[in-house]
Amino acid sequence: MKSVEEIYGEMMAAFTEKTGIQASNSGDLAVRLYTVAAELVSLYTQAEWTARQCFPQSAMGEYLDRHALLRGVSRREAARAKGNLRFSVDEPLSTDLTIPAGTICMTAGLVRFETSQTGTLKAGQTQVDVPAQAVETGLVGNVAEGSILSMAVAPVGVSRCTNPQPFIGGVDQEEDEALRKRILETYKRLPNGANAAFYQQGALSFPQVAAASVIPRKRGIGTVDVIIATHAGTPEPDLIQAVKSYFESRREIAVDVEVKGPTRKEVKIQAAVKAKDSFDASQVRQEVQKVLSVFFQGGQLGKNLLRAELGKAVFDVPGVENYAILSPAADVELGPDELPQSAGIEVTAL
Repeated sequence: MKSVEEIYGEMMAAFTEKTGIQASNSGDLAVRLYTVAAELVSLYTQAEWTARQCFPQSAMGEYLDRHALLRGVSRREAARAKGNLRFSVDEPLSTDLTIPAGTICMTAGLVRFETSQTGTLKAGQTQVDVPAQAVETGLVGNVAEGSILSMAVAPVGVSRCTNPQPFIGGVDQEEDEALRKRILETYKRLPNGANAAFYQQGALSFPQVAAASVIPRKRGIGTVDVIIATHAGTPEPDLIQAVKSYFESRREIAVDVEVKGPTRKEVKIQAAVKAKDSFDASQVRQEVQKVLSVFFQGGQLGKNLLRAELGKAVFDVPGVENYAILSPAADVELGPDELPQSAGIEVTAL
């Protein structure tokens, strides 16, 4: 698109050619022509922007959301990371100790987590694990095991807290490019009420579902298995039942549809990292752990865990100068109903 100065110059030249008068000699006329040129550029810009919003290939923001709704797709909202908090005492108590729901624990970086239900440390025991979730949504809540170290207000009698496993499942709101890809996929794979695209897109219409796989005839002719995973991994029974009910009212006659959670396949990741001199090595390793935890979220359902992808993710972390993937020793192949489960993420100095 031409600039204001280019259009202004063309208008000045055209005026001089038609009238034989130098427009630049009239300050008032020159100002008027420049104003008209600026308005024309503004109109061109608005028309170009409007044209981009008319097509899913180039629309942005809320206009891309409207294209998504026309295809039965919606932008995925940010989700909180989930896991367990372990509360401990120094010596076994003689009475039960209650851990209230909403108890806040924190990492050294002040990322906060809260218990999602009331827990009870039984008499005679020294620790109890309580389900919890990150206070804030997004990737910030994905932390490695042992990262949570302190309590905002310790329940009476509790000595310390930690997380025995990583907190995973935290995702940021879906960005335009990811949503655009899903929208365009609905044009390439048109659901017809019977094909795999119908079942997959139907399952993904539930905002809690991060990924879905469709396995036809696994239990014989006339059967369809739909495997779903949430961002945190295994779906709750209520979600499985809701997706099953959705398909029961839409499936073909005489088709047996089964909705299941994924089979978990344990994988341990070990990486060695060398940080650049201008970066804090410990902080860089923590960021690498956070990035690697993404490979255990529900979106990985049925995807092979490739060493090349692990390496790229590590190397893209700011401050990483060099790295080595120590484990797994080879690519991990997964079936369409399998989801990798963390058996530990270790990041050491190279």
